[in-house]
Amino acid sequence: MGQWCVIGLILSVMLIPAMAETLTGRVVGVHDGDTLTLLVGVRQVKVRLAGIDAPELKQPYGQKAKQALSDWAYGKAARIESAGPDRYGRTLGTVFVGAVNVNAALVEQGAAWVYRRYPHPPELEVLEAQAQAAKRGLWGLQSDQRCSPWDWRRKACTTTHQPTRPKTSGSCGAKRICKEMSSCEEARFYLTRCGLTRLDMDKDGVPCEAVCR
Repeated sequence: MGQWCVIGLILSVMLIPAMAETLTGRVVGVHDGDTLTLLVGVRQVKVRLAGIDAPELKQPYGQKAKQALSDWAYGKAARIESAGPDRYGRTLGTVFVGAVNVNAALVEQGAAWVYRRYPHPPELEVLEAQAQAAKRGLWGLQSDQRCSPWDWRRKACTTTHQPTRPKTSGSCGAKRICKEMSSCEEARFYLTRCGLTRLDMDKDGVPCEAVCR
């Protein structure tokens, strides 16, 4: 890490058009790995970091991504270079804490993906490739645990840690052993709602350790 102090200046110029707005204030809230709240005077502004997409809170590495953004920005004075609001009304922009481009720093440490669906500086892809090669952050996860946030949101992932509803649709089906369970949630459902105690052989309250580890 250390490239993004210089790269940050390049990114901000490339990402923000001539009519960009600059906001300064203190970061008073971090919602997830790519969204924070900036206090500007007495006004709170919700900011979505541009060009990146962090894992959702419930997917693997989601909480760590939130912590990464908190470590960089929470409670600190920040400058936002923004091109305006996104479709949800949030201020979309690049976050600077001192000389550090936080958007780029998160990608470099493997706490966020480059959001290729929207315009972004190509330098972000370079940082992402470096993080991937070094297996930093989310790139250190096993392939079956790693899923882009946009695929996660449209339920296109098959990661082992993605929350799923039991296929029983709220009723006890014909499954009887751990090998038949498709998720930890389903195993817990069968244990607690269906009384299938054989799933908790060591009586520690955790069914099917191979699934719920």
